[in-house]
Amino acid sequence: MHAWPASEVPALPGQGLPLRIHDTATGTVRELVPEGDTARIYVCGITPYDATHLGHAATYNAFDLAQRVWRDAGYRVHYVQNVTDVDDPLLERAVATGQDWTKLAERETALFREDMTALRILPPAQYIGAVESIPWIVPLVKKLLASGAAYELDGDIYFSIEADPHFGEVSGLTREQMLPIFAERGGDPDRPGKRHPLDALLWLSARPGEPAWDTELGHGRPGWHIECVAIALEYLDMGFDIQGGGSDLSFPHHEMGAAHAQTATGTHPFARAYVHAGMVGLDGHKMSKSRGNLVFVSALRREGVDPVAIRLALLSRHYRSDWEWTKEVLDAAVERLARWRAAVSRPDGPSAEALLAEVRAALADDLNAPAALAAVDRWAALQATEGGSDTGAPGLVSRTVDALLGVAL
Repeated sequence: MHAWPASEVPALPGQGLPLRIHDTATGTVRELVPEGDTARIYVCGITPYDATHLGHAATYNAFDLAQRVWRDAGYRVHYVQNVTDVDDPLLERAVATGQDWTKLAERETALFREDMTALRILPPAQYIGAVESIPWIVPLVKKLLASGAAYELDGDIYFSIEADPHFGEVSGLTREQMLPIFAERGGDPDRPGKRHPLDALLWLSARPGEPAWDTELGHGRPGWHIECVAIALEYLDMGFDIQGGGSDLSFPHHEMGAAHAQTATGTHPFARAYVHAGMVGLDGHKMSKSRGNLVFVSALRREGVDPVAIRLALLSRHYRSDWEWTKEVLDAAVERLARWRAAVSRPDGPSAEALLAEVRAALADDLNAPAALAAVDRWAALQATEGGSDTGAPGLVSRTVDALLGVAL
């Protein structure tokens, strides 16, 4: 599966700062220095049946900032993302709307690519579908079965959480806290015959009317968590730098994925840091497909909203915060974009070296985009009121916000 085209990242003078970022597993903001010259990031992708709402966009914008900070600090970035192109929610939507599930997935994945391109999100080096990953999933599940870490139940295969002594370290939740969340987010704690209610599905045997593949595990399809494990291990190996996604993935998805990988490989940790973006709300609730309160990037674009303004709106809130999308948030971004473009359109202006340093420092400090925007606002206000004589300043500001914030002026 192919990703989307990359926008050019301008070169900046000097070098950026080390990235400090919040790790859910430790509950701290800590410096994360890649081992060697390449930073490795895996970010969980969409299930393609409602692309791309602003919750998606906010998440991928956050990890785009991480890529840009590391690149500015002199590292290569190996970024991998999946797309869950076969799963219960996708199949349910296809049945409900009378569509072929493969065509639905293809259409929504194509729309996602268009939105990512418009928002200038740097693409992954590998963009891999769940179906593509089945050849890697099967041997992993066989290995877990052989070790006793997995077991069969009426043709399905489950992972035993008791097999991983580190289970619970990612989310920090107790098993009692996990149970209701597991039920809400795709788990089946009440299924009779399971060794533990939290045991997660690795392989689902074929159901009537549902897609399935012939493998050494039988006729069926993979579970959700093992998909990301297989892809990450194939391209990044254990101990990669960031496992990322929305905060609703910390449990069960990232917790289970870490347990699968650590048990299968016998090494720990799966990822060096677990980084989670906050939820975007509308009308007092988290944007969700089940609630139907989604605002789509493509719909805003069709209405004539500049994608750069959409990106600025996302950047105006810290990536870890939960926040509410409103017309006022977008209006403020449109006005900010106009001010910035007016400021850099002049032939000269106030010196911008300090601005570059401020933006670098803000983003290196747990991707503090609002502080970075405030620094550019101050430069633009000074340009509007006092001006300056530095002929290189407007160009440096343009390159700074493009390279580090992904905002093209």
